[in-house]
Amino acid sequence: MEKNVDIVVIGAGLTGLTTAFYLSRNNRDFLVLEEKDRVGGVIQTSHENGFTFEEGPNTGVLGNPDAAEIFEDLKDACKLEIAGENVNKRYILKNGKWEAMPMGLVSAVKTPLFTLKDKFRILGEPFRKRGTDPEEPLSGLVKRRMGNSFLDYAIDPFILGVYSGDPALLLTKYAFPKLYNLEQTYGSFIGGSVKKMFENKSERDKKATRKVFSVEGGLSNLTNALWQAAGKDRFLLNAKNTEIIPSEGGYTLTGMVNGEKFTVKARKVITTTGAYALGSMLPFVDRNLISPLEKMKYAKVIQAVLGFREWNGMPLDGFGGLIPFKEKRDVLGVLFLSALLSGRAPQGGALCSVFVGGVRREDLFAKTDDEIRTIVAREFTDLMKPGKFNPDVFRIIRYHHAIPQYGAESREKLEAIDKIQSMHKGLILGGNIRDGIGMADRIKQGKLLSTLV
Repeated sequence: MEKNVDIVVIGAGLTGLTTAFYLSRNNRDFLVLEEKDRVGGVIQTSHENGFTFEEGPNTGVLGNPDAAEIFEDLKDACKLEIAGENVNKRYILKNGKWEAMPMGLVSAVKTPLFTLKDKFRILGEPFRKRGTDPEEPLSGLVKRRMGNSFLDYAIDPFILGVYSGDPALLLTKYAFPKLYNLEQTYGSFIGGSVKKMFENKSERDKKATRKVFSVEGGLSNLTNALWQAAGKDRFLLNAKNTEIIPSEGGYTLTGMVNGEKFTVKARKVITTTGAYALGSMLPFVDRNLISPLEKMKYAKVIQAVLGFREWNGMPLDGFGGLIPFKEKRDVLGVLFLSALLSGRAPQGGALCSVFVGGVRREDLFAKTDDEIRTIVAREFTDLMKPGKFNPDVFRIIRYHHAIPQYGAESREKLEAIDKIQSMHKGLILGGNIRDGIGMADRIKQGKLLSTLV
């Protein structure tokens, strides 16, 4: 197969699909190459025995206007679902007992999660000096401003829930730029948050409600809607071993699809794949420039999906429970999905996800499925008190490259991306190698990428 197009997008995950959707709306000539036989990347909704669950990310956050606007632009093709009010209640495990996570200054002072010393530190946080090290890890920033127990029982479990990572290895400026800018701009987390509440917001900015969201019927309804709206005939699935080479007027892409070679010539190329795939895909790029990207670490995570037709355990009245690394458990946390979203479990039943592994427990990723089931059964029974461990659905899903970690290589990585793009005009490197890991981040970047070509 040979084809000539103006733009090629590599990857049909959420970033690539969003890029394609907005390219289509602007009547651009493009083709999307996807290695798998389906679109959506890690987003994949499954239905089994009356349960609806995700095999990838379970929810997103409306952290920017673009995430809200994509549903407006798709109109009735899929419907946004905002998580129920249970989402505001989250649990943290301490000494084997679930404690409600503080959601404000008063509850932070009353909670048993933090030491008395650190409660005074929290009250004094607005009066501390701002940091001066742009390469400061998150753990250093939190200890400096809030104290050790706040790091151990608020930030560490939060990091396990978002990055499955280690706050000592994540750099605040890159992993949590909004938090970094809050301190740099206002000098304080608490004071800055209060001031931002009273700042005037445009009508567009108000769309970033920070609410947790999914899609009615599952997230695959979003990716499939984007695929349909962008034009299914503009996607080449099962495109394996894609290699990009500069050629006259742009780039030539070659690879295999269903056992046959394909050749595509394009003026511009947008990649949205993981950093680990770029070396073989871009053989013409200086190895010294690719190296910082290949150094980026990815958390290895296992998700165990548990569905119970009849639930007899502890009340599922929150978002879920997070487990600090200090508690020395073999799971990262439990997500109470049926308490958040409609139609995820039969009436009277429950749907939960248990997460295992992460950056600090890669040893668990090497366990067999039988060993993982034993671990999950033991931990879930102890933590959630279901009585007998007899789920009607039990699914183990492994992610070798679950979540990129924005660590010590971040500045060098971003500089390398800028150099590669300046040296090779028409090549744009996107995806979660930069600009954030959340669904809203991917949507925002995808929309932006469609304007850069």
